[in-house]
Amino acid sequence: MTTAVASLPEKGHDLEVISLIGFVHGVSHFFHLLLPPLFPWLMRDFGLSFTGIGATMTIFFVVSAIGQAVAGFLVDRFGAARVLGAGIGCFLAAALLLSMVDDYFGLTLVAALAGLGNSVFHPADFTVLNRQVSPPRLGHAFSIHGLSGNLGWALAPVFMTGIAATAGWRVAALAAAGIAALALALLFWRRRTLADPPGSVAAAGESGTPAGSRLAFLRSPAVWMCFLFFLLITTAFGGIQNFATPILQNLHGLSLAAGASALSAYLVGGAGGILTGGFLAQKGEHERLIAAALGAAALLTVALALLPLPAWSVLPLMVAIGYCTGIAGPSRDLLVRRAATSRFGQAAYGRVYGFVYSGLDSGLALAPLVFGGLMDSGRFAAVLVGIAALWSVSILTALRVGGVTRQAAA
Repeated sequence: MTTAVASLPEKGHDLEVISLIGFVHGVSHFFHLLLPPLFPWLMRDFGLSFTGIGATMTIFFVVSAIGQAVAGFLVDRFGAARVLGAGIGCFLAAALLLSMVDDYFGLTLVAALAGLGNSVFHPADFTVLNRQVSPPRLGHAFSIHGLSGNLGWALAPVFMTGIAATAGWRVAALAAAGIAALALALLFWRRRTLADPPGSVAAAGESGTPAGSRLAFLRSPAVWMCFLFFLLITTAFGGIQNFATPILQNLHGLSLAAGASALSAYLVGGAGGILTGGFLAQKGEHERLIAAALGAAALLTVALALLPLPAWSVLPLMVAIGYCTGIAGPSRDLLVRRAATSRFGQAAYGRVYGFVYSGLDSGLALAPLVFGGLMDSGRFAAVLVGIAALWSVSILTALRVGGVTRQAAA
């Protein structure tokens, strides 16, 4: 009875931390899509081409990738809650600036500010979750974290285009600023919940730590394998996100609406997979679960590329592919945790997560370059085969990380 009663405060604390971090992660994904839903209005008002407006998102991901690696050090030095507040503050500034811009240079500043804000979330989020949530609930915490990001992606296009169509894109930008202001107020109100525990490196300060020691994680093969893993899987995801609709139109005769629905089905399947993956991740063997899930996704993607499938089967197949990739999500985050703690302990959570997750932004920035040429030459099946190949190679990196961290633990 005493144990059960004592566990109630811990459970309530875990739930609050998971909910807060899930909410701010959803906000970060919402601001991934601050600009893209407004492209039709911005192109019209500023006389921009697809290349010109698309360059704003390249700026976003380049700034985010570089900033993410740096943000990890700031998290370890100043604490995750402060860094999260700074990131949301950048979102607020980006949205307010967007409501006032009158030239292309202003749009590039908006993209850079939003990318800078986005850069803090993975190192800060995962540092908070790893330090504040009890280990038996970490799989579920990472599952909710991933799911909330997907919900942020889903909300942004509806929210931004709905307001822009009725009241104008500047009003939509102000409404987005309201979301950032709400998140910032919530974070300030519950700042004690997210504060670093007594005795953590961020709480005590790192001023006495030599610079060479702070960079020691860069000599770890497991950390580099994790970075490569994220680079590969997000390059594959970027290929689907950017090109799935025209690929399915050309390979399987889907209409534009049906192709877009198939992409949405993939994202919905991914959300379901993330929830399932949170439960499966609790059983351990994370690299093997990743291998099984991504291996199944790769096989289904090759089938989608090469088999003469009836049009009705494409949507459920996309759901299945998304579901398999989603299952791997919580296990991949726990695998990074093992890579961080196997040699460096909790002291390096921020910098390891920051560096590793910069591979996400790098992959999203690379995807149009990797697959754009194949799309331009009409080699649509080759794009899907390439996506499957990236998932297959990422399996090898995950297995390598698992082997290295187990040896280090032993």
